[in-house]
Amino acid sequence: MKIWGRINSTNVRKVLWCAEELNLTYETIPAGGEFGLVNEAAYLAKNPNGRIPCLEDEGFVLWESNVIVRYLAEKYGLTPFIPSDIQSRYAAEKWMDWTSFSFGLPFRNLFWNLVRHTPEQRNENEVILGIKHCTPLMAMANAELKKTPYLSGNHLGIGDIPLGCIAYSWFSFPIERPSMPALEDWYERLKSRPAYQKGVMSPLT
Repeated sequence: MKIWGRINSTNVRKVLWCAEELNLTYETIPAGGEFGLVNEAAYLAKNPNGRIPCLEDEGFVLWESNVIVRYLAEKYGLTPFIPSDIQSRYAAEKWMDWTSFSFGLPFRNLFWNLVRHTPEQRNENEVILGIKHCTPLMAMANAELKKTPYLSGNHLGIGDIPLGCIAYSWFSFPIERPSMPALEDWYERLKSRPAYQKGVMSPLT
């Protein structure tokens, strides 16, 4: 198994964390950003988007981070990481797509301004708008986590992975955050997991 990407990418972290939770053996191939590769013909033949991550498993190539997580969970995972009944599964999966589509550009702008830009390059309006956009979304997750310990239900699963990767950045940002005890407790549980530590908690760069 091969995983192309750079470990400081939120989308790549999803795949690495999932692979670690499933105890998979894989090779990482640095790609994207400073590593380049994604515009080379050989890579584009695998992933015509020229984006990361990209997975190759026994000759089968797949791209799109959430889809890769679903594939790995379906092929290698067990209940409860991937729920066996359809309603529990899609109740978890909705949080995957909700995270990817809801945070979008404002979170990206927040990340770039707080992590990758120098203070001189920083756009304070984008920071303010990013916090304003992301805070009520985190509050939605907090409300759900008051009901169950994980977004996937009573156990960690695929539904937790996309927001779990964003949460690492969110709680690392030098910003003021409103108190959300259920979300904070969930994040503490994630941080205690060796797979999360290895797959997600690399330096923010």
